[in-house]
Amino acid sequence: MTETKAPTGARMGTLLRRAAAMEVAMWRSLFRWALRRPLRLAPGDEPFGYLGPVKPILGVLIGLSVVEIPVLDLIVANVVPWTPARWIALGLGVWGVLWMVGLYAGMRIHPHVVGDRGLRVRAGSDIDVWIPWTDVQALRKRHRSLPSSRSVQVEQEGDRRVLCLGVGSQTSVDVVLRRPTTFDLPKGRSEPVDELRLHADDPDGLLRSARGTPTTGAVSR
Repeated sequence: MTETKAPTGARMGTLLRRAAAMEVAMWRSLFRWALRRPLRLAPGDEPFGYLGPVKPILGVLIGLSVVEIPVLDLIVANVVPWTPARWIALGLGVWGVLWMVGLYAGMRIHPHVVGDRGLRVRAGSDIDVWIPWTDVQALRKRHRSLPSSRSVQVEQEGDRRVLCLGVGSQTSVDVVLRRPTTFDLPKGRSEPVDELRLHADDPDGLLRSARGTPTTGAVSR
C-alpha cells in the first residue's frame, strides 16, 4: 500500500508545483503587459506573434466571463442566504477574468524570436525552446491542422519523430533538425525529435528574417 501511495503523492506534488508556477507566471505576465514591459530583445532580434488562431476565442471567453460576474452575483444574492457567499463568488469571478487576461498577456509578451544565433520558440510562459541555427537543416512554411487541441503533441512519421507546438490546433512553420534533439517541456525533457513544428502569425516574415542569418544553413519553403 505504501508503494502505491508514494508515486501518487509524488505526482500530486508535481501537479501542485506546476499549478503554483503557472499562477505566478500568469500574474507576472499580467503585470508586465499592463505596465507595457515587453520581453527584452537583443540587438538584431525580431519578434513574431502567434496569437492569431486563439485571439477571437480568448476575446469571447473574457467577454462572457465579465458578463457572468454580475449575473452570478444576482443569483447568489437571491438564492444563498449567506452574505460571504456573494464575496466568494465575486472573488472567483474576478480571478477567472484576470486569469484569462493573464493567459492572453503571457502570449503577447512572450513571442517567438529570430536572432543572429538561433530561433527561440515560445508558447506563453510555459514553453521556451531554443534552437541554434547550427542545429537547423531547413525551415519551411506549411500550414497544418493538428489532431488535438493540446499545445504539445508528438507525432511519429515513419522513422521520424515530430514535436508539434501548436496554437489553436495548427502550425505554420516546420523546423527540420540536423540530428535528433531533445527539448525541455513543461512535463520534462522530450524524447529526441527530428523536426519541430510551430505556429507563427507571419510565417513568411519569420522565414525572411531567418534567411538573413548566414548560420541557418539550408533554409527552404
